[in-house]
Amino acid sequence: MANNQSYAGNGAYPDSYYAASRNIIRTPKVLEGAVTADIAVLGAGYSGLSTAIHLAEKGYKVVMVEGAGIGWGASGRNGGQVVNGLNASLDTIKRRYGDQAGAFVGGLVQEGGKIIRRLVSQYQIDCDLKDGNIYAAYTPAHMKELEHKKALWKSYGMDDHQMLDKAAIQKLVKTDAYIGGMLDTTGGHMHPLNLTLGEAKALESLGGVIYEQSPVLRVEHEAEKPVIHTAKGSVTANTAVLCGNAYLGHVVPKLVSRVMPVSTQMVATEPLGERADALIPSDMCVEDVRYILDYFRLSADKRMIFGGGTVYGGTDPADVRAKIRPNLEKVFPSLKGVKIDYAWSGNFALSFSRVPQMGKIGRNTYFAHGYSGHGVTGSHLFGKILSEAIHGDLSRFSQFEKLPWIPFPGGRMFRAQYSTIGSWWYQFKDAFGL
Repeated sequence: MANNQSYAGNGAYPDSYYAASRNIIRTPKVLEGAVTADIAVLGAGYSGLSTAIHLAEKGYKVVMVEGAGIGWGASGRNGGQVVNGLNASLDTIKRRYGDQAGAFVGGLVQEGGKIIRRLVSQYQIDCDLKDGNIYAAYTPAHMKELEHKKALWKSYGMDDHQMLDKAAIQKLVKTDAYIGGMLDTTGGHMHPLNLTLGEAKALESLGGVIYEQSPVLRVEHEAEKPVIHTAKGSVTANTAVLCGNAYLGHVVPKLVSRVMPVSTQMVATEPLGERADALIPSDMCVEDVRYILDYFRLSADKRMIFGGGTVYGGTDPADVRAKIRPNLEKVFPSLKGVKIDYAWSGNFALSFSRVPQMGKIGRNTYFAHGYSGHGVTGSHLFGKILSEAIHGDLSRFSQFEKLPWIPFPGGRMFRAQYSTIGSWWYQFKDAFGL
């Protein structure tokens, strides 16, 4: 598979199942000349779209600039799973930052999923949204972890989880791989690229303007009125919002060292027909609770979409099919030798603390990034919080802005190597059930 981690000059989507099955084909509008706006948003993924829609709903004139196409990055390539929470657990947040921070985050971790459902319903977005997320356990230690998670979330008012023993989980997903798990009824799954395309259409219905295939060269973020520059044009705005995440590159040097791109891989099988319903009769999405986890679900046309693996630094493995197939066949032996129609890779932005970052650089330039693999819900939530801050309500923004970010040991040059070494330890623990 070709490396899809850069724009390659044409903004073409990677050869994914999502790109092949998208239900909106856009005619890109390239930014040419100087334009002005109330709000300029860099990046047409979930963070940017959520921010833009919430502001456009408040009456702001919003202009969005995207280097490739809508949802070209992680937002249009991910597993399509609506999973509540952040990568860093509520336990971790409470331990690091105190009880107040734990209570604050615990009160909003389900809000991202509610935002997605509101947008899908209000703007009639066709993205195959379905309910239910299963956390799967391989070991007794995993079960204890899930039991603790259930009790902790209940202490913050979230009583939407159900523990599953082996018999119960097998009614929902037909595999002998797991000894049990936990069901989150407020989780879910959808077609991620169609969600972004539907959100883009919603933004335009509110008067927003989107420029695609317009790679950003630099941002004047220290200016009172920030300016976003492309090869053929510029956007000057009262406020800018930077939502490039793992694909921001070196456009804003001040943000480069805050996150590291990490790639994850996915495959989509041929349509499985009735076999699909036998494999996941619940039609819910599933992820296990290992450090290097597998995640999977069924598409609307009954393909198995199966993902996993990580490559620190954001490069593609030489053969995605060869990397993912053994994990797929381990969970579902009956799919041994199944035809894989699509295989692709995509980057998410990892923060060292595993907590997303939100803040300002300059007087009127905001940013959000670093969802660390939990970006579907987190990005929609952060977009709403950014819109609140820009509209004058800084209460929730300030809570996240003051959380300290931690630089990667080894700096930009050695951060991938350091993280790889760290991941070996967690893989060892996964392998031996520690």
